[in-house]
Amino acid sequence: MKKKWLGLLLSTAMVTSMLAGCGGKADETSTPASEPTKEPTKEASEEKSTPAAETPSDASADGVTYVGDLEIMHYSTSEESEGNGGSDGFRTVLKMWDEMHPDITLTQNVLANAEYKTQIATLAAANDLPDVFLLQGMNTIDWANQGLVYDLTSDIKSSPYYSDYNEAYFAPFTVGDSIYGYPALTGGTCTVVIYDKAMWKDAGFDTFPTTWADIEKASEYFNGQNITTVAFGNGGKWQANSCFLSTLGNRYTGPDWFMSMVSKGGAAFTDEEFVKALAETQRLFTETSIFNEDFNVVTNEDAREYYISGDAAAFIGGNWDESYIWATLQETDQEKWSNMGFAVLPQPADATKAPKSQNIGLGYAVAINAKLADNPEKLAAAIDLAEYITGPEFASFVAENYALGGLTKVADVDLSGFDPITQDFYNWSYVDTETCEIYDSYITNAVWDVLNTDLQTMMNGDMSPEEVAANAQKAYEANY
Repeated sequence: MKKKWLGLLLSTAMVTSMLAGCGGKADETSTPASEPTKEPTKEASEEKSTPAAETPSDASADGVTYVGDLEIMHYSTSEESEGNGGSDGFRTVLKMWDEMHPDITLTQNVLANAEYKTQIATLAAANDLPDVFLLQGMNTIDWANQGLVYDLTSDIKSSPYYSDYNEAYFAPFTVGDSIYGYPALTGGTCTVVIYDKAMWKDAGFDTFPTTWADIEKASEYFNGQNITTVAFGNGGKWQANSCFLSTLGNRYTGPDWFMSMVSKGGAAFTDEEFVKALAETQRLFTETSIFNEDFNVVTNEDAREYYISGDAAAFIGGNWDESYIWATLQETDQEKWSNMGFAVLPQPADATKAPKSQNIGLGYAVAINAKLADNPEKLAAAIDLAEYITGPEFASFVAENYALGGLTKVADVDLSGFDPITQDFYNWSYVDTETCEIYDSYITNAVWDVLNTDLQTMMNGDMSPEEVAANAQKAYEANY
């Protein structure tokens, strides 16, 4: 089975972003709901199923009795699904659910990713959300507190699929003890180290080093060969946050610190552990010769070309970068392709937590307009839809066709039809590593815009970690 290019939501935005997360990073930024927006271009305006029959049928096989209209708004366009396993799977299972419910007229309002973010924020501000929609983690607290999103806690916990859910994915969509969405699409990392096994073996390392001290030793060899040790691009300003600090920070703080930030539980950007993570980030980029000198100018797309060409021995980026590198080398350099290896960020000497962590998450959840509570049958249909398109059918499809994972765990995924590099990356992503959160899948862009700008300045050596932390905390207190 040939591996397809894995764009994920992170490649459009991935994330993310994130993607939220690494989402929308390369070419677009989220627009606050308060700003005027243009009417987005729709994919063939709206996609509609065949209208319901005049005489309703009996309840469907899953017990749904609702007869009438139901609207879902999402961004899995046909163009995006061509290179995106998550979007392809989403569209596939959505069509399956639609065909299973001929008495429901399902309207799909399908927008491009950037337009979706703008439009859904505008609709939320007007209290006019669709029946079913994709919810970003960074909007969950505000929209839940405003009463815009239906509380799905009891429905999720009573789901027949609940025992198979990866419960960690619910975190961005949880407020207090309430859960407001079924995490959707596929989980992809924003922080993977891709390295050339042969090049590192020549440098004296059978595997990629686990400490930054050993990376610094290796850089002495690679610099002597006029080779960059690790390529990285932060030209878009988001990469240092999504693809580096989210994971490095977790090595110092552990996961509870960031979830306290999300829940306003008392943690602060000025906490000593986080400032240490900033200090280590600055040290690595200003006091060592590990990275390409133009890291703050070039993008991740530029930096990965350094790796592809052999001018860099390793590269740090996201799963969308991995799929691009995979496809490019598979076509142009089979030997280098066969030497692709994957590793987590090395552990800093003064960090004591989560040495095998990498940030991975589902930046969106399928959520339901709280107004549907006034129509129990329609609400039940919407819940059934949300549950189905995030459940086993979706998980099996993306696992079997793309070697990707979703909310629902798939036991004994058969990877035998995939090439060994794809198998290695699947195991690295979902089996062999621990996961942590992608910072900018949460909180608000008003905070990340400040932090990301200051990070770039700090990584040039022109701002102290303490100043960066203080500015981020000020933005956090003012906007979140």
